[in-house]
Amino acid sequence: MTVNLRKPILVGGVGLSFLLWLWQGVDDTIGQLGEYALWSAIALGGVFLLRQKKAKKTQVDFDLSLVERATVEKAIAQAERVIDKLEVEAVNSDVIAKLREKVGEVTTKLDRQELSLAIAGGKAVGKTTLREVLAENWLSETKKTVSLQETPALFVADETGKLAEAEALKVANTADVLLFVINGDLTDSEWQTLLQLKAANQRLMLVFNKEDQYLPEDREIVLQQIRERTKGILEKEDVIAIAANPKAIKVRQYQTDGTVQEWLEESVPAISALTERLNVILTQQSQQLVWATTWREAVALKGEAKEVLNGVRRDRSLPIIEQYQWISAAAAFANPVPTLDLIATGAINAQMVLDLANVYQQKFSLEQAQTVAVTMGSAMLKLGLVELSTQTITSFLKSHAITFVAGGVVQGISAAYLTRIAGLSLIEYFQEQEISAEIGENAFSVERLKEKLQSVFQQNQRVVFLQSFVQQVVGKLMPSSPQLQLAAEEKLG
Repeated sequence: MTVNLRKPILVGGVGLSFLLWLWQGVDDTIGQLGEYALWSAIALGGVFLLRQKKAKKTQVDFDLSLVERATVEKAIAQAERVIDKLEVEAVNSDVIAKLREKVGEVTTKLDRQELSLAIAGGKAVGKTTLREVLAENWLSETKKTVSLQETPALFVADETGKLAEAEALKVANTADVLLFVINGDLTDSEWQTLLQLKAANQRLMLVFNKEDQYLPEDREIVLQQIRERTKGILEKEDVIAIAANPKAIKVRQYQTDGTVQEWLEESVPAISALTERLNVILTQQSQQLVWATTWREAVALKGEAKEVLNGVRRDRSLPIIEQYQWISAAAAFANPVPTLDLIATGAINAQMVLDLANVYQQKFSLEQAQTVAVTMGSAMLKLGLVELSTQTITSFLKSHAITFVAGGVVQGISAAYLTRIAGLSLIEYFQEQEISAEIGENAFSVERLKEKLQSVFQQNQRVVFLQSFVQQVVGKLMPSSPQLQLAAEEKLG
């Protein structure tokens, strides 16, 4: 994409060059600038702020008892909407065809009759035994058609274990009911996984297995501790103690001749509390369980399609960022007067906001683009990103004297680097937005953008990346002056 300088570039505002101007101020004046001085400078640049709209709530408040068919159909429609966008913007027809096939599969599951039950948990908690006991003693008696499966063990430290855990969570997410098995009080890993599954709106039952290994008085204490800890995310009735494979009981019999006979007698599995609760759930909630699982699958499909779409849009956005970072670098390098930098680079970054918003179909007016540019500039300054980046870049350049060229090079590199950080942060921010039917439906969140700025800056602070970036910018700024380029490269060491 070629930058069209006839675009309505916004004049004024807090651009990255303004931040550099503050950093290069005489003596310690930057430390004296307060909130009012900052906004006064913005006003002098000709920027008029818009009121920030409160971001829409995107987290779904999901209640199994309230799930309706319409809820699922809406989720499927949202997934189709993302795929429609992808079909317009992408060229990979195979990926689109596979996604559309998945839409058809999810849609047909709305009317399925068979229910799925999955058993998950760490190693040696009794998953396999429980599955076998349920298959032998319960499946044939239940009035519902139920499939039963066991996931790979969770919480295995090696690489194979991590892959298995990912597969286990995937299986769990597609089950209508998940039995999460533990054999004692909750560990931190088990607790975190429970929270993760609950956040994914999974229908959960927590099964405290091997209760027979505890003394009777201790069993109740452990069960109450588990119920107290899970209060708020699980119903009391969904936290159940069982013994899927209780230890054999030693039987001693005294004979009439005074001798004693001893033998081990196998115990019957104690799972009645679990099966009774399962029967209630499958009878009363079967339709909602099917809809809830289908809803989760539709949401996951939407996420998969959105990830592909974001990849396409990111590929289109990176060249835009690179062009603006070079324009920012040239503006800062060529204009030794800070005020000119303020006008030029501030305008460049506001236009970059517009161009990136257009790629992600987030409709911004000129005034809104100004507001975003101002917000990013102010956030960079307050978060200390300007000072950190310029100090690092200066250390690479190893400047010993402030000359026009040396100062211009530092300014140019810093402007390019911070422009890139701003652009990548916008990409990260826009990728999180909902794919709306109408362009620009999403409200702008200042706080979320600040979080993205800080995160992206931390990701791009690596010494190797910065050194390569500095060399690249030097080559762009001074391609026609071999002597200056050589001098700069010597300063890089």
